[in-house]
Amino acid sequence: MRSHVLNEVSLFQKSSCLLLKVMFVFFALILIFPQISLAGQFSVSPIKVTLDQGNRSGVIHVFNEEQSPLQVQMKAFLWTQDKEGKDQYTETSDILFFPKMITVMPNTERIIRLGMQNFPKDREKTYRLFVEEIPLRIRDVTDSQVQVAVRFGVPIFVHPPKNTKEGAIEEMALGQGKLSVLVRNTGNAHFVIQSLMIRGADQSGQELFSRELSGWYLLSGSTRRYSTDIPIAICQEAAIFNVEVKTIEFTRQENFNVDKTSCSQ
Repeated sequence: MRSHVLNEVSLFQKSSCLLLKVMFVFFALILIFPQISLAGQFSVSPIKVTLDQGNRSGVIHVFNEEQSPLQVQMKAFLWTQDKEGKDQYTETSDILFFPKMITVMPNTERIIRLGMQNFPKDREKTYRLFVEEIPLRIRDVTDSQVQVAVRFGVPIFVHPPKNTKEGAIEEMALGQGKLSVLVRNTGNAHFVIQSLMIRGADQSGQELFSRELSGWYLLSGSTRRYSTDIPIAICQEAAIFNVEVKTIEFTRQENFNVDKTSCSQ
């Protein structure tokens, strides 16, 4: 199934939040630059590529949905995450791909072939191949216009002989009107946090608070901190908070007993 690249595809159902953010940025640009010009539309499939010892190569299809030629270039990046779980990219030659640049005629598609020679032994390696449009009609854009090119980063997961997907909830803390929790990937492969649910209950077990936070990829060995506001009245009445992390592969839960002295802001 082809995935439109006007917005990066989310792997879980809460993509509406991301879409709203993208729309906000786009309309803000229109307010600043009334003559904004959005570059062409194209599709990329699949939305991710998995490589291992038994499957050393793959292909990516680029389909031009416009009525004019589309030119795109490709660059491969090593994909890591910092201590806060934010994505970091470093250009790399680990991933072999061809061609580096293509022109796709209207309503046709081209194929990008990719592969890898050196495979990890113990821990999954993660990359992204960015497919980025090169606008062909620069001369048609006046000085008062801003042309926005489209770029899509295809995740590439390179598996070791054995994958272990495990995670843990750590460092739950309550203070200054917030409950925070650290999620750690303790396995040797990535997983996707589909949702993180926080619930608060009183001594009788009656639910007082419920909030669901959307997740994202968490790469092997990485951590990400989540936090949410807790109203003082709820904090003072609550006896316990429960945190539940859901992924495709597993679910983790931890309880946090409320210390009333932590409820002051």
